[in-house]
Amino acid sequence: MSTSSRPYLLRAIYEWLLDNNLTPHIVIAVDMPGVEVPSSHVEKGQLVLNISPDACRDLLLGDEELTFSARFNGTPRQIRSPIDAVMAIYARENNLGMVFGQEPRLELLVTEPTQVPEASSQKASDTKVTKKPSSKKASHLTVVK
Repeated sequence: MSTSSRPYLLRAIYEWLLDNNLTPHIVIAVDMPGVEVPSSHVEKGQLVLNISPDACRDLLLGDEELTFSARFNGTPRQIRSPIDAVMAIYARENNLGMVFGQEPRLELLVTEPTQVPEASSQKASDTKVTKKPSSKKASHLTVVK
């Protein structure tokens, strides 16, 4: 199983924004399963949240989930969102940041390896292409001597 690049990029951009004295905000798609946010602040299926250290407590930007607590109209709330529901992270001051698209899972990108045709005995008699003995796991590599 491969890992998503989204949590790594999210953490890196968050740190970069803080290092540059900018206020990090995220956009969450609230219609995804596992999102727990105050519905009163949702607009067009999205929620924009200030995740600066001054605005939230106990921020955890994990590999699978984002969690923190914040106050909404004076009421403390626990926010929970799968990382895949985070659509963007940006600076309030200048809108610099990153918008995330649908990330393809790497295991879906793996295709069957192509086979190298064996060299003809009539051409390049010095070069022979032999297949590596099979092991438990099929390999896409071919030994060339």
